[in-house]
Amino acid sequence: MQTIRIRINDKIYKRFLKVLSRYNTDDLQVIEENDKFISAQQYLKKELEKLEKGDSGFIDINQLENDLESTIRKYEA
Repeated sequence: MQTIRIRINDKIYKRFLKVLSRYNTDDLQVIEENDKFISAQQYLKKELEKLEKGDSGFIDINQLENDLESTIRKYEA
């Protein structure tokens, strides 16, 4: 599936969406680019750059469980 970005004039926006709604969601999906979407996109792009540069560290499942247990104990008291 391909993704494109289109800038639509406010005057025809609703009519344009109505035309797109005729298509099955398997064929076409409208992705709203609101502030939350853009913020998440920027965050993920930065995280991907860190991974590609080798600046990110990884932990195994046992370390994750230990960290979670430690955090839970800290806030249970």
